[in-house]
Amino acid sequence: MSTPDDSKAGFFRRLRAKLNPPNSWLSYDLGNLFRGRKIDAEILEELETRLLGADVGVTVTGELLETLRRRVARNELADVEALMAALREAITETLRPVQQPLAIDAARKPYVILVVGVNGSGKTTTIGKLARRLTGEGRSVLLAAGDTFRAAAIEQLGIWAQRAGVEVVAQQAGADPGAVVFDAVAAAKTRGIDVLVADTAGRLHSQSHLMEELKKVRRVLARVEPSAPHEVLLVLDANQGQNALSQAVQFHEAIGVTGLVLTKLDGTARGGIVLAIARRLGLPIRFIGIGEQAEDFGEFDAAAFARALVDGAVHEAAAGSGDAAGGPADAGAAPQKKGGFFGRWGKGG
Repeated sequence: MSTPDDSKAGFFRRLRAKLNPPNSWLSYDLGNLFRGRKIDAEILEELETRLLGADVGVTVTGELLETLRRRVARNELADVEALMAALREAITETLRPVQQPLAIDAARKPYVILVVGVNGSGKTTTIGKLARRLTGEGRSVLLAAGDTFRAAAIEQLGIWAQRAGVEVVAQQAGADPGAVVFDAVAAAKTRGIDVLVADTAGRLHSQSHLMEELKKVRRVLARVEPSAPHEVLLVLDANQGQNALSQAVQFHEAIGVTGLVLTKLDGTARGGIVLAIARRLGLPIRFIGIGEQAEDFGEFDAAAFARALVDGAVHEAAAGSGDAAGGPADAGAAPQKKGGFFGRWGKGG
């Protein structure tokens, strides 16, 4: 039987293994390409190309390279290994401000989470995984099937609800999403539910109509529970690259996003988009998804993500318990403080 620590370490190893294909790690083959050489303009240009190729974006790439160039000029970085360690550190510092786990306020009952995002982003899957996570923490959860426009959306949410052992408030396809959410809040209050997670539509016949529909749902929530929603969680598909950044900007401007979930990081070679989103919006990244299984879902951690992006699974053979204990897989990386990545990693997924 696995322990909670096993689950935390396991998620970290899967993150390292799944984030990018092997030839997309930022450090991939750099040591062989520039073995024995001092850091020079050619090495920094190669690194710049890789950062841009990973969708880090021009602005953040420029900032990272400037930080590294200053350290090279001060003779602080002697070789490629030291350069990549410095890059991990710089990426971690860029991401640390958005490393903010979701905090459920028990004084607000039900605590209402409105989940938004375009179709195909992994929104329904995220809701199911989040419901499982919350019930694993001992909280009572109710789901609201507010995506009444997409075929089979209600059925899909029902399947995830069964897996998580929670109930769903739903109406027939094509019903008013605001009415569904209204009924769900009323039901949550009557039943004394801790957390209500509401799904929403991801696509109407125009983007402007989608945003207007979401604004309407938010207004309905405010009427039945003035402090709601307490969290507006935007789900983004990391495969979308710069388009994901554009989506984040539009949703935030329209309804005021309070947290992000980045999904499908197991299928992209452009995980650097996380840095571009963090730098542009500064919104808290609550969770990341690295696969379809319930356990492939965990809180975002800046240092762990930086190591996965830079190193991939290069140290996987030396991982295992060494990851959790600061063994071989941690070579060259900043030490984890107690209560950091592994201390906060949620049980299960």
